[in-house]
Amino acid sequence: MSYVLENKHLQRILLVDDEPQILESCQSCLKNSGYPDVVTENDSRKVMALLAREEVSVIVLDLRMPHLTGLELLPQIVSQHPQIPVILATANNDVEIVVNCIKEGAFDYLVKPIEVKRLITSVRKALEMRSLSSELTVLKHYMFTDRLDHPEAFQSIVSGNKSMRAIFQYLEVIAGTRQPVMVTGETGTGKELIARAIHELSGCSGEFVALNVAGLDDNMFSDTLFGHRKGAFTGADQARDGLITRAAGGTLFLDEIGDLNEMSQIKLLRLLQEQEYYPVGSDFLKKSDARIVMATNRDLLERIKEGKFRNDLYYRLCGHRVHLPPLRERLDDIPLLLDHFLTTTSATLGKKKPTPPPELAVLLALYNFPGNIRELEALVFDAVLRHRSGILSMETFRAVIGDERLARSATTHEPSSDENPLAAIFGHFPTIDEVEEYLIREAMKLAKGNQGLASKILGMGRQTLNKRLKTHGSGA
Repeated sequence: MSYVLENKHLQRILLVDDEPQILESCQSCLKNSGYPDVVTENDSRKVMALLAREEVSVIVLDLRMPHLTGLELLPQIVSQHPQIPVILATANNDVEIVVNCIKEGAFDYLVKPIEVKRLITSVRKALEMRSLSSELTVLKHYMFTDRLDHPEAFQSIVSGNKSMRAIFQYLEVIAGTRQPVMVTGETGTGKELIARAIHELSGCSGEFVALNVAGLDDNMFSDTLFGHRKGAFTGADQARDGLITRAAGGTLFLDEIGDLNEMSQIKLLRLLQEQEYYPVGSDFLKKSDARIVMATNRDLLERIKEGKFRNDLYYRLCGHRVHLPPLRERLDDIPLLLDHFLTTTSATLGKKKPTPPPELAVLLALYNFPGNIRELEALVFDAVLRHRSGILSMETFRAVIGDERLARSATTHEPSSDENPLAAIFGHFPTIDEVEEYLIREAMKLAKGNQGLASKILGMGRQTLNKRLKTHGSGA
């Protein structure tokens, strides 16, 4: 099932000019560049009525027209429809007029005769700005009302965590746009599930197509993604479409994007910016309308410093970014995930679902889970596979986690004060002796070394405090 967010697919472009030839030419250029919904109007007096009855994303407005000029029309549009970016077209490069129009609210300007590339670039930027502005408005509403319209789209992602809910809300806002999305997070955090949720929410009619690009050289990447023409290389006996063709009208998910080599990065950048590509061995440019979602577990800024990732590609990817928290920051999800994996694993293995001991969730919460949710799933699968009857044994979990590694996880984990205020103070879950020593030390500070006053603060006798001080080696 797909869900379409209101007005998210709207990219209607309105061209206003009194010269029919210019309207026809610009309309054709825009349609050939992937903008099918372009309407024209050669009578500027009808523009405000048109905007009142139809939704428009961007307006390209000629400044010099009979009856009602663009200079006169611009303030009306800005006043009544401030959300619509207006791009001005002027026959002469009149700096003063352009500056005044920009001050009055125009988004950009074009000089006649209009260059095709300049027109496409300006329209694309205006649409992106309009989209981001709308998303910000909707996102604020989502956050203030704690709204989630389509929880069923996230059924495959088991979570009750508030950080994950905020991510779900953000995805509902951006899913209907055609802008690329970058999903970051450690291995095993569920990046592909997020990509599938975006596709589910987007209303795309095409397929969800996934490709892991790690380890692909440029030739393999280009052939797999873009396809090739017949005779492009030895063994290319017939033309073959790439995955980008299969993803037409749908979503293309590129995983491990941080491992992509430089030549492939250049081709991906062109695809993202221009929605176009060349099949291997072909001189004929092809267009793509596939929504692109990418994922990586690498620090891309660090890759840029190392000279292994292009700066311009990185900033092109930053329009919509989702970072998934590791499992150690979603401790409240462990009982839910444990129950979910026990259910699914038992069904897969044809066994009755075992009952876990109450202390198992506590044990798992102390572990650091470097492999995140995928590692937890593997642990549960192994435990259920070995299970015979009765309460689920904890031995398989202890064997993998180990007491030594468990202790190290407890001391290296840096929980927030929401998780555990004591752990936030000590850097780990403290022992009773550690808590007692801390309280005595703080009480002595408050009492400025006076044991009698410190004992009253602590609610214990002075002699008891004195013994504790000797035990802990803390003098007055």
